[in-house]
This record gives sequence, structure tokens and C-alpha cells, in this order.
Amino acid sequence: MTNGTKGDGSYEDHVDRLRRQWALELPDLDTEPMAILGRAFRLSNLVRPSIEATFADFGLDRGEFDVIATLRRSGPPYRLTPTDMYSALMISSGGLTHRLDRLEKAGLIRREKSPRDGRSVLVALSEAGAALAEKAFRTDMASESSFLQALDGKEREALAALLRKLIAGIENELTQGEDENGG
Repeated sequence: MTNGTKGDGSYEDHVDRLRRQWALELPDLDTEPMAILGRAFRLSNLVRPSIEATFADFGLDRGEFDVIATLRRSGPPYRLTPTDMYSALMISSGGLTHRLDRLEKAGLIRREKSPRDGRSVLVALSEAGAALAEKAFRTDMASESSFLQALDGKEREALAALLRKLIAGIENELTQGEDENGG
């Protein structure tokens, strides 16, 4: 069916088609993980271009937005250490430095000496950066909201709760693995 529905009124998507193909090729293999993780990956790939286009409209790439958004949501005075930033963003210090250089040239952030330790640096969001982060985030949330129209309010809450539970379980498992391996 071209409209995404099967003859019984239920929906069929790209992942269903992939699983059906694998069932023919490897009938002994359980592809249930694809039903959830494959859909999460597919969902991310489907919405990523729109999200990136939204930020591009504001002269930002996604990584640059992540930096100014991290500073903006940190609350006044909108300053963080580089270590706090790259930990929050889960990127290398080198990757952060490159982003900070571009954002500083654009006047969206500034590097300041720490008032507590003159050898340390803080990354501060400029007024222009704060305004841009808020405007870009508001636009992004409106755009992303449009993707959720297929679900009613209760379905959105249920899906969010299930995803939260799944992610918390995976994060916990990965954290335990790091602890066991000395990480």
C-alpha cells in the first residue's frame, strides 16, 4: 500500500519492509531490535535535514547551535568552563575549541578569565548569542512539533515515557560497563 497502511488498517513503514526481507533471507534471526532501534535510527535520519536547515537559516551548524544552546540553558550568567561544555556536549576538547573559535569570531560567545582563577577560562554567551540561541531553539521546536502530528497527546506522552525508560536503561548499562572496565 502506498499510503503506509497494510490491508488490515495497520501501518507499514520502511523498517517493516526491511524486517520482512531479512525474515526471508535469515528466517532464524530475530530482528526485533530493528523494530525499535532501527526505527529510532530511521526517525533521526528523517528529521535531521529539517533540523539542520533550521539552524542554517540562523547561520549556524548543529554543533555551533549545541554550544550556544548549552550556554543559554545553563542560566545566568550564561558562562561555563570549557571542561563543563565538552562534557555536556560529549565531544573532544579539540572539537569544542574549533566551534568556540567560529562562534567567537561571529560575536556569539567570548572567552573570559575566571574571576576565581586567573589561569582558567570561562566561555560566556554574548547578548547576541543568547538572542540567537533562543530564536533558533523556538523555531526548531515549532518545526519539530510539526513532525509529531500523527500522534495525539496521550500517544506522545506514552512514547516519551517508553523512550525515557529505554534510554535510561541503556545509559545505566553503558555506565556500568565503563565502571567495570575502569572507565
